[in-house]
This record gives sequence, C-alpha cells and structure tokens, in this order.
Amino acid sequence: MSETAADKPAFRDALRLRRCLIPAGSFYEWQRYGSKEKQPFSIGMADDSVFAFAGLWESWTDPRGDVVETCTILTTTPNALVADVHNRMPVILRVEDYARWLDPSINNPSLLSACLKPFDPELMKKYPVSTRVNRPENDDHECAQEVPLAVNPTLF
Repeated sequence: MSETAADKPAFRDALRLRRCLIPAGSFYEWQRYGSKEKQPFSIGMADDSVFAFAGLWESWTDPRGDVVETCTILTTTPNALVADVHNRMPVILRVEDYARWLDPSINNPSLLSACLKPFDPELMKKYPVSTRVNRPENDDHECAQEVPLAVNPTLF
C-alpha cells in the first residue's frame, strides 16, 4: 500500500499532511498451511525494543455529525524474514527516519519514499505463537509466548 498511497484518494492527503508514528513491540502474521490451518508468528526486533510503524491519520465526520479519528499502518513488500509467512509487511521506520517522517514541512510524498522500504531483517526476529492470538478477547501476555510449531508449514 505504501507504493500507491500517494495516488489513492483515501490516503493521498494524509500522506502529505497527516503522518504519525504507531509504536509497537511486535506484530503478528499468519502463515497458511494445509487447506484451512494457519500458524501465527510474532515478529519484532531482535533486541525486543519498541519500534514504530509508518502511520497516517485522518479526522472525519460521520453521518451523525460525530468527529471520528482514525489511523492506518502503511505496508510494503516483505523482507527476507517475513516473506515466507506473508506477502506484505508493515512499514517499520528506522529511528533515524522518525523526524523526517513527522516533518510537516515535507509535503511531497516522493521525498519520503526512502522511508517506506522493508526493514532490515537482520535486526528482527520471528517465532511461532499460540492460536490464542486469533481471538480478540485473548489480550494478555500469554498471546506473545513462543510455542513449538504444530507442524512444519514449509511442507505445505
């Protein structure tokens, strides 16, 4: 999506004027194997540090007249770590790009394209987690615990 955000009416103005950092400690992606089965993985920094996704925010008025604040995370092609799990990944900004990403004087999206690349896989890690993460009501530390792979998804 980051590749086309500057052209899409839903994101064009936000990319020019309303960029934000969305902090995270990790994110989840699901690798499909078999006909219906999926193995969730936790993906984050190798040193367990907090990082930031490239985000866009929007403020709009719903049909009732209420102001609604929303945000989105831009995605890009996957790096080598994520590619075998999913065909996209969130844009993770390098710390040295935070100020550039947030700089309100930069309103030409082409000046930000260097920020929208896949993150260095050497600085990241991934590991399988329980399918507990598949249910929104399971919002606890146990969701992020590493588990053994149920099967070898690469066989499918």
